Amino acid sequence: MKKIVVLSFVAVLALALAFFPRIKGASTSKLAAVTNNVLAPTAKADGLPDLIVREDTLGQQWVVRDEDLPANFCSVQEGNVTPGVRRILRFTVMTGNVGTADLNLGDPNEHIAAGDGLYEFASCHGHYHFKNYATYQLVDPNTGKVWRAAKRGFCMLDTDPNPAWYGMAPKNWQFRSCGRVGIPGNQGISAGWTDTYRFTLGGQYFVLDGGDGQPVVPAGTYVIRIVANPPFVAKKGEACPQKDPNGFCHTLPESNYDNNVATATIQISDHPGRDGVGPLKGSATENEVPEHCGN
Repeated sequence: MKKIVVLSFVAVLALALAFFPRIKGASTSKLAAVTNNVLAPTAKADGLPDLIVREDTLGQQWVVRDEDLPANFCSVQEGNVTPGVRRILRFTVMTGNVGTADLNLGDPNEHIAAGDGLYEFASCHGHYHFKNYATYQLVDPNTGKVWRAAKRGFCMLDTDPNPAWYGMAPKNWQFRSCGRVGIPGNQGISAGWTDTYRFTLGGQYFVLDGGDGQPVVPAGTYVIRIVANPPFVAKKGEACPQKDPNGFCHTLPESNYDNNVATATIQISDHPGRDGVGPLKGSATENEVPEHCGN
């Protein structure tokens, strides 16, 4: 899909720094310890992971529609969304590991016990979510205004093998369990596999009508912007587990930090109705899937 807007480097950088999340409440020593002890050994032995966001999927799997969001949806509770019929933009995000090493996070319970700040407990889901995996932004290309998505946490799993055109030999999946409190999980993304968040999953949407406390999104042309393993500037006393060539910090180790962004230009209509507008027009919806939490 062709981009209709070119943002200057300065504008993009300023926008990124303004909205990339940071890990709160984790000490430098604890985060450094978990990075060295959990993630780095795989990287040192077999190379490094390399996360990408599938831009083709992002551009082909989205829909704007009016949808009922009941009060018992976790995304409604966690995203502070007012229940009822809301105008939303749903979308699919696929994050693939095209590197030469697995991204191995293991059991979230161990991270919680270590107090490393990588995970937080999601009471509605009943398990732990990784806190700094990706950012979802809806951007007005004319003004730079940014809206956040309803999604608040992630569980990294091997959900789909990477497409054959990536040129990676197929291998068996390894990571298929989010885990729960006291029940071991096994999170990560194997080299050659993708972690997919389909548009029907909880929180895979932007609220467009102001029902989450953000300004109403008027009809027009917008850009969905997804960043995996987003960069941040560490504050005083805050850990910087990994540093890219430009001096920005990242939570996860990668061989290439320049391919972590995907964008898709979309159209928001005044009257999309229940059927919706977009490539996924007419797709089923009323029963949101809570999570892709595996076994």
